[in-house]
This record gives sequence, C-alpha cells and structure tokens, in this order.
Amino acid sequence: MNDMNWLAIYPEILLLAMGCIVALVDLWVTDEQRRPTYWLTQLTLVVVGGMHFCYFNAGLTTYAMQDMVVADPMGHLLAGFACVATLVTLVYARPYAASREMLKGELFILSLFALLGISVMLSANNFLVVYLGLELMSLSLYALVALRRDHAVSTEAAMKYFVLGALASGFLLYGLSMMYGATGSLTIPDVFNVIAKGIPNTSVLVFGVVFVVAGLAFKLGAAPFHMWVPDVYQGAPTAVTLLIGAAPKLAAFAITVRLLVEGMIGLAADWQQMLIVLSVMSLLIGNLAAIAQTNLKRMLAYSTIANMGFMLLGMTAGVVNTSTTWGTNAYSAAMFYAVTYVLTTLGTFGMVILLSRQGHEAEEIKDLAGLAKRSPWFALVMTMFMISLAGVPPTVGFYAKLAVLQALVVTGLPFYIGLAVFAVVVSLIGAFYYLRVIKVMWFDTPTDTAPLQAPGDVRFVMTLNGVAVLAFGLLPGGLLDLCKIAIRQALAT
Repeated sequence: MNDMNWLAIYPEILLLAMGCIVALVDLWVTDEQRRPTYWLTQLTLVVVGGMHFCYFNAGLTTYAMQDMVVADPMGHLLAGFACVATLVTLVYARPYAASREMLKGELFILSLFALLGISVMLSANNFLVVYLGLELMSLSLYALVALRRDHAVSTEAAMKYFVLGALASGFLLYGLSMMYGATGSLTIPDVFNVIAKGIPNTSVLVFGVVFVVAGLAFKLGAAPFHMWVPDVYQGAPTAVTLLIGAAPKLAAFAITVRLLVEGMIGLAADWQQMLIVLSVMSLLIGNLAAIAQTNLKRMLAYSTIANMGFMLLGMTAGVVNTSTTWGTNAYSAAMFYAVTYVLTTLGTFGMVILLSRQGHEAEEIKDLAGLAKRSPWFALVMTMFMISLAGVPPTVGFYAKLAVLQALVVTGLPFYIGLAVFAVVVSLIGAFYYLRVIKVMWFDTPTDTAPLQAPGDVRFVMTLNGVAVLAFGLLPGGLLDLCKIAIRQALAT
C-alpha cells in the first residue's frame, strides 16, 4: 500500500465526498429554487477546478493507486476545463430546470457524479479504470436524460442512449479484453512496452484495436457510430443536452489519447487508418445532414458530428512513416480543437436554453427569428458562436481549424495535404447552415416581440462566454501553448 499516493487523487476524493454531502444536504432543503444545493455544487466545482489548475501549474506527473492512476498536466488541464464547463452549464440550466419541475437535487448530484466519472477517465492509467470512469459518467448521463419522467420524448431518448451506450461500452470492453489477452497486462504503459518489443499476437492486437476505436468513436459521436447523437440531443431536456455535449467530449478525447497514443502508438499504422475513415465520414455526414435540419438542436447535433470529425483529423497526423516527430504538434492541435469546441458549444446551447420559455422549447431554427430586434446583444453573442463553429475569423473556431489543418500540411505528404483540402471544402459547405441561423436572427420577422429577459448571472456568464470565444480567437497562443505543454508531458512519461 506504500505506492497508493493519495495526494495525486485529492481532487477526485473531494469531488466524491462533496457529491455525497450535496445528496445529504438536499434532503433537508425546502427552498423550491434549491439555492443551498446549487451554491454548494458551484462551490465544489470552483474548488475542485482550482485544485486541478494548481496541479497543472506544478507541472508534475505522479502515479497513484499502484500505477492504475496517473496525475499529469494533460489530465489536470482537461479536468479543470471540465469543471468550468459543468459550472457554466449549471448556471444556464437552473432557470430552465425551474420552469420545468426539473430543479431537483438529482440534477446537481448526477452532474457531480458525471464529472467524477470524467475525472476518473482523465487520470486513467489502466484499462479497468478507463472503463470504471466511463460507466460512472455514462450511467449518470442516462439518468439525467430521463430526469423528466413524465416527458415521453425524453424517456425515449434516454432508452436509445442507454441501449446504444451499452452496446458501445461492450465494444470497448471487448477490445480492451483482447488487448489484455495479447499483451498480458491491463496497465497502459505495460501494454505500450509489450507492443514496442514486438510480439507474435499481432492479429489479436489489430482486432482489439478495431473494437477499441469503435467504442471510442461512439463516445465521440463520430460517424458511422453517430446514430444516437441527433436523437438524444433533440429528445433530452436542453440543459441535459449541454451536459452531454460539453465536458464528456474532453473525457472522450483524453481516453483516445491514453489508449491509442500512450498505449498503442506502436499500432498507429492501423488505428490512424481507422481514424481517417471516421473523420472523413463524420465531416461528410455531419455537414451534409445538418443542411437539411429545421430543428436547431438536431442541427447542432450534426454539427457536433462534423466537429468531432475535424478533431479526429488532428489525431491522424501524429505518426508519419513510423516517425513521431509531429506527434506533439498534431495531438496538441486536436486537444486545442476539443477545448475550444466545448467553449463554443456551451454558449450555443446556453442561448437555446435562454430562449426556451415556460411551455415552449426553442428547438426550431425559426424560434430565433428576429432575435436582433428583441435583444441585439444576445443576437450578437449568438452570431459570434455561429461564426466560430463555422471557422470564420477572428473567432477561436477559425484558429482551432487552422491548427488542425497546419498539423496535416506540415507533414508534407500529398495524402495529408489532400485531407486538409477536403476538410476545408466540406467546412465551406457546412458554413451554410450556420449562416442560415445568423440570417434568421437578424433579418426575419420575430414571432415574439417581447424583450428577451435573462437572470443577471446568466447574462453575465453568457457575455463572458462570448468574449472568451472572441478573445481566444484574437490571442490563441496562450491556450495552444498550454495544450502543447500538457501533450508533451503526457508523451514524455
């Protein structure tokens, strides 16, 4: 027990303890607005996020739980961002939940436990820990989707999510079991060492990688494993859709790096080919299908598929002709893309939540009609989010796409340059549906002429969200450097 190193997992221990305390405190809360539960949850997120950022700043990599857990800069940075994403989500979600009888302790408790699952995944150094974190996060999200028990569409979405999620978890677990059978170890560094030495069970390894990539693609929402994304995004309460679409993407990116890069980079020739197929299909299906959508949440779901395809492009250029020279550049570009995508998604769905009123869900694109006349400021902020998703300067979405394209082009290989050109062309096609939303907001006649009202905290956070999208677009170097430091440290250890 000498190498348990409890210090490395203090943030996770605190998060678990506070999740239990919030559950107990909520039993005695009589306030219908659940203020004590809400503020205790937000305080927890601030403290835990602060701990992760402090650990990242220390720049140390430590192992705990008999090498089953790794606390490194990449995990701490992404965990800190996940805490921020959950905090912002709950700010947006509280007024929405209150008007739909969803403002219960379960909303906050399950959000904390989903974040705990994300944190476990981010620090996993063992196949079993990866799966443990994945299931903790997934089960919490399944319950959150079904939080409106009397709402048939939400219940249907929860059932679809649960069934397909269980199938994907089976794929991932089966792949990991094959990796264990071929290498004789569940610890990621040991798997890396066995593959590096060269072993005879290459066919078993490749089959294992196929199943692992399929499981990861489901969690990312990449085509052709994207079937659940539009239905769940549309059917879930919008506040829960944001919980699904933000922080869990950081966890999915992290376990992709942990498993494929840190554990199986010796098989990069195999899994990079699979990721190329996934990214090309995601870009095509996501962008083309989004054009046909009239439901805003469904359109944003297909946008998510396309964006995950773009992020995966960065993962495909880490190993070129068996050389890992461009690895840090490629994986840090993908990480930067994932972080900035989550930042933009928070604001986009936050605006959808804000526009939803009692008895009315702002789910259709036409519900945004004339927003500029009702609230020019919120229309401007929403415009910022849309052009960021489209990749238009000077927003952060432009620089995120540019970083991924640069990671492809810098390899100098015609194939990767062709992939970059393809990504640009498809993204130009996809820009249509983002511009359509902007046109509806600024030029269409509003169906509701009442001024758009928002609580002070929501207005403040939404404004800050929009400013961040613009600021990181104008000055992206700092965040990109943080991503490079995190990836460099993860690859070095």
